[in-house]
Amino acid sequence: MQVLPKAMTDSPSQSISRPKHHNQWLILIAAFKLAQALLFISIGVGVVGLLHKDVGEVLTKAAEHLRFTPESRLVNFILKNAPLVNDQLLRRIGAVVFFYAGLDLVEGIGLYMEKVWAEFLTLAITASFLPWEIFEIYRRLTLVHVSLLTVNTLVLVYLLKLVIARGKREDGAGESKLDE
Repeated sequence: MQVLPKAMTDSPSQSISRPKHHNQWLILIAAFKLAQALLFISIGVGVVGLLHKDVGEVLTKAAEHLRFTPESRLVNFILKNAPLVNDQLLRRIGAVVFFYAGLDLVEGIGLYMEKVWAEFLTLAITASFLPWEIFEIYRRLTLVHVSLLTVNTLVLVYLLKLVIARGKREDGAGESKLDE
């Protein structure tokens, strides 16, 4: 007598009614990626909004409106270099920012849907930014830099463990099939 797996003996209505258990950590990482995508989309819209405008004048008004200290080194640096920003540079910055936003959207949606390719994509992209983040901490130790490095390292380690565990399960499943 042949025994069918439980999935084959269930009626279609029973298998539809059972909710799929989502990996909560993947959902959290996906939410982070989607929030990051929204941030980059906002930046991209802001960059496009600066096209055909005097960037120096816009930044000066923004600094005054936000009541930034005019003697600040950062404010002075930005205002001093604002004339260097032309429409061609703004288009390039906008293209890069929108590209990165699209990449974050793909990662976030793929991770939410628990797609293996999204895990590998996120692993590769996260690993590629770690050296830069370490360099930034070496250059200037700030809470933001340390936080980014910590979050990205945790994401990398978690996804790496997930991918390795999946590989071991698949190897084990393949061996058991060969034994039969």
